[in-house]
Amino acid sequence: VAFVPISGWHGDNMLEPSTKMPWFKGWQVERKEGKADGKCLIEALDAILPPARPTDKPLRLPLQDVYKIGGIGTVPVGRVETGVLKPGTIVVFAPANITTEVKSVEMHHEALQEAVPGDNVGFNVKNVS
Repeated sequence: VAFVPISGWHGDNMLEPSTKMPWFKGWQVERKEGKADGKCLIEALDAILPPARPTDKPLRLPLQDVYKIGGIGTVPVGRVETGVLKPGTIVVFAPANITTEVKSVEMHHEALQEAVPGDNVGFNVKNVS
């Protein structure tokens, strides 16, 4: 984890190295993929590597909420942690052990062909109340 002193009020060390922090020589991190270093916040943010997105594992989607929408039905929402969610997928809700089929998957009111890890989605399910 890189430590970067900044002043958001004055913009020091945000996009360019600041002359007002002569004591700060820069940051350096070591990781499996190699070393990274820099002097300002934007460089530290750019050096963050995205996490692995395991699409080959079974579907895990912790629910955030469940909405009952008139004319549409039951819409659970949550974030896909592992696996892939597609329309037509048979899902099991634990711990109630309710099995049903996914009718559609949406993210930000747009239909998706599939949801992958990291996606916050809502999905319509059949015959669940």
